Amino acid sequence: MNYSVDNGIPPDYYFYEPDPSIQLNPPGTDVEEVDIHNGWAEVDRLSADKEGFELHDFGARFDQFDDEDAIKQQFHAQVRDFVQRYTGAREVVVFDHTIRKRMASDLKVQTEVHRPAVMLVHSDYTVISGPQRVRDIMGLRAEPLLQRRVAFFNVWKPLYRRVEELPLAMIDAQSHNGADFLRMDLKYRERTGEIYVLRHNPAHRWLYFPHMEAHQALLLKTYDSSTDGRCRFMGHSAFEDPTTPANAPKRESIEVRTMAFF
Repeated sequence: MNYSVDNGIPPDYYFYEPDPSIQLNPPGTDVEEVDIHNGWAEVDRLSADKEGFELHDFGARFDQFDDEDAIKQQFHAQVRDFVQRYTGAREVVVFDHTIRKRMASDLKVQTEVHRPAVMLVHSDYTVISGPQRVRDIMGLRAEPLLQRRVAFFNVWKPLYRRVEELPLAMIDAQSHNGADFLRMDLKYRERTGEIYVLRHNPAHRWLYFPHMEAHQALLLKTYDSSTDGRCRFMGHSAFEDPTTPANAPKRESIEVRTMAFF
């Protein structure tokens, strides 16, 4: 797993070519071998509020992942229903989606929707960027909504067939602590965003679900405003599974990002 070095300086990632004089501090340079447990034996007891993730049957059919309008008009609605069903949220808003495949990490070949699997131990939002994302998306409604509990959930599922390579693994949120999370700066020309990357901790307990089928979906918690002891952030990463057959079909998956209001 590609962890990040805790050197006292926030790691950074540039979405453009920075000035050559800038000293970079890239994430993911601490490569650690870890045990990754098969999560199927525990799937019935996992909780997004406890471990940080759950797996369920998606409960709806969709096979138009090559049609961007159909994804937004039909699949997003299915995702909203899925998140409400398993979180009890009063309102769920879908704000973007990404189709991930095995592809070059070169930004020149990526698009806004099609991107490679993320081979970096990370969590998508921070205590700063979570609320800011609500403000960016919800506009004038944001401040009243932020007075109550807000949580972000990613829904991750295979596209048309089971995932046999580059699976996604998650850290049981009960096995990491706040000091493991390092702020990482995302450098755009017009602004700087932030996510968390994680430093290595041998206490981290990793799980994954080998051979997930297209009718199954992971519910991943990426931010929670609640400070009552439930999971607020959860580290995760794609990884090279050494048991993958050489002729395995290439991974194709979609993740949809949502914010849930309670």
